[in-house]
Amino acid sequence: MNQRSYMLENEKIKSLLLKLSLPATIAMLVNALYNLVDAIFIGRSVGTLAIGGLSIALPIQMVVMAIALMIGVGAASAISRSLGAKDIEKADYVAGNSFLAIIVLSGITVILGYTFLEPLLRIFGATDSLLPFAKEYMSIIFMGTIFFSFTVASNNLVRAEGNAKTSMFIMLIGTGLNIILDYIFIMVFNYGVKGAAIATILSQFASFVYVMIYLYGGKSTLKVKLHHFRPDISILREIFTVGFSSFARNIVGSLVAIIINNSLRIYGGDIAISIYGVINRVIMFLFMPLFGVIQGMQPIAGFNYGAKKIDRVKEVVRLSIITITTLATIGTLVGLLFPDEIMNLFSKEPELAEQGSAVLRIVICMIPIIGVQIVGATLFQSLGKAIPALIVTLLRQIILLIPLVIILPLTLDNKLLGVWLAFPISDLVSSVISAVLLKVEMRKISLEIEEV
Repeated sequence: MNQRSYMLENEKIKSLLLKLSLPATIAMLVNALYNLVDAIFIGRSVGTLAIGGLSIALPIQMVVMAIALMIGVGAASAISRSLGAKDIEKADYVAGNSFLAIIVLSGITVILGYTFLEPLLRIFGATDSLLPFAKEYMSIIFMGTIFFSFTVASNNLVRAEGNAKTSMFIMLIGTGLNIILDYIFIMVFNYGVKGAAIATILSQFASFVYVMIYLYGGKSTLKVKLHHFRPDISILREIFTVGFSSFARNIVGSLVAIIINNSLRIYGGDIAISIYGVINRVIMFLFMPLFGVIQGMQPIAGFNYGAKKIDRVKEVVRLSIITITTLATIGTLVGLLFPDEIMNLFSKEPELAEQGSAVLRIVICMIPIIGVQIVGATLFQSLGKAIPALIVTLLRQIILLIPLVIILPLTLDNKLLGVWLAFPISDLVSSVISAVLLKVEMRKISLEIEEV
């Protein structure tokens, strides 16, 4: 048993979760900070409409992210369980097949993206004022698709083998460089939206290079060779089946963006879309530490489930919920107490803060309770239970948020308020349902302990 496997199977859960989550949390916070800084530079240098343009482009980036995460999360789950079962060769085959899938799907995505860019942006709610910004940005972003996708997917594999520090460095390199390049291209060279896109793809390439050095420099537990790229239908099916809930969660974000952006376009216009663009980045900043925790949780739960140590699975679930709820509460309080200061960071135009501060408070008020949903979806993924993971993933946005965004404006005099109220209501209901499903699963796990 190598050192990482011994750590996952024997180290105290509290210290293990901290060890694996802290690097991921730091990396995710830096990544979220990049998204905030990017919008701040654009908003203060180009204007509020440019933020709206980037908001229209974001869902397309989420589609690319969804594909990469589907492969990465699905492969990571299979690798964690394979390492837990001491099947090293299967872990290598899973990694090789995941790389093959990334190459093929990234190529298809780029071709379709360039072919249908303007119609896609229109579908996602682009107005005549916002379209030029969104189109200029995405025309450059697509160039870095394969590097971005490979890095995102591979980062999940690195975490699956318990190497949280390397995973952190992979993200820190890209996001840290991106912030620096953003300042240079946007604020110094005045390249505007184009500069933001150039900074992004250069940073993605730097992360890709670091991943390749790690994987093929002898430091990884995985030893992926040419024959591991040979397509294996059973492995690919496992990757896509388990990872599909992550794909659904992110692709759902794109589908939700279609509904929300178009609803905002109808009821509030360009300024409402720009406000949503800012708040969306604030929410991402609040969520990133939470995702850092579950990235630490995933290999612990997956490995110990594969090793039949169910008591350790239960303990990491409990600690993850407590940690996530605490972090979410702290972040939400900051947003509730200082909404004006947050909104003013993004633009010199007073209209953004005047309208956006109250909206920020409404949208984020229920975030502290969603920890149970995030942990539930991750647990089901870690255990290889694709259908429950998919159900929990779809609850918050597809099953609840989209209908509420459509229905609430029709029932209220203030139709724009109806759109904003849909967010906290969907958070509340989805968290309650997720808690019930998670309790049922934990009861099943308890029965497994008795049988072992």
